[in-house]
Amino acid sequence: MKKILTVAAAGLMMMGATTTAMADAGEKTFKMACFACHGTGAAGAPKFGDKAAWGPRIKKGKATLYQHALHGFKGKSGTMPAKGGRTDLSDADVKAAVDYMVAHGQ
Repeated sequence: MKKILTVAAAGLMMMGATTTAMADAGEKTFKMACFACHGTGAAGAPKFGDKAAWGPRIKKGKATLYQHALHGFKGKSGTMPAKGGRTDLSDADVKAAVDYMVAHGQ
């Protein structure tokens, strides 16, 4: 029984480390690539932490947010270029940045 609990605890610790690493990657990508628009509101981008601007977008679901961030989107209030114009970013990095912005926009 003790061995099972030890293995379960180790698994939970690894999950926590993975979540922290993903959050760190999201923040890093945001600062490196997304801040130019989402930090200033350029091109109609919802500003980081602006709950009123992010709320309706978040309600559409992460799948939609990922789709727009990865492949671009032209809406009523602005334009989102695919990967924010940074085609060198991996899909995982873009998704981590979306997750980071969503977490601060709720």
